[in-house]
Amino acid sequence: MAVDKKLVVEAVNLLLAAIGEDYAREGLEDTPARVARFWAEFIDYDPGNVDTTFESITTDQLVAVSGIRVWSLCEHHLLPFSSDITIAYVSADKVLGLSKLARVAHLHAHKLQLQERLVDDVFKEVQQLAETVDVAVIADGRHLCMELRGIKTPATMHTSRLGGCFRAEPEARAELFAMVGRHAAV
Repeated sequence: MAVDKKLVVEAVNLLLAAIGEDYAREGLEDTPARVARFWAEFIDYDPGNVDTTFESITTDQLVAVSGIRVWSLCEHHLLPFSSDITIAYVSADKVLGLSKLARVAHLHAHKLQLQERLVDDVFKEVQQLAETVDVAVIADGRHLCMELRGIKTPATMHTSRLGGCFRAEPEARAELFAMVGRHAAV
């Protein structure tokens, strides 16, 4: 989806006028165009190839990548949030290229989003790419919509989606949480 930069510039000019600013004044005169470029860069983001896979050396191996930091925008307030994402899966016949997990996370973060949906989107894509139901996605997010407005307090939101063995088998869940440094009641 291509961003209509001209329409974004017009919208930002209207917003600046609505909050009592002169969008033509020094300091703001280029802001609408900068905002339009940001939206184009954010929405039209290309993560590159996300579907590189390799033949698995062994099956039934737990693969986990944590600390994948992504930025998104809350669809309720258009304010940024960051999430540190952990993606895990048990390999079957193939493994994903390491960078592909981060690319998948970034791909789904680059739209107006909710953290819960972000986790679900990443979960479904990794299941499809790795061809396994044994997938877990965990996110720890900081949301500026909560920190800058409303309650105005920092907090971390934790969300997860566990599938296959991570949902059904306490031992698999415990192994995952031990591997990525989390505590869990199993």
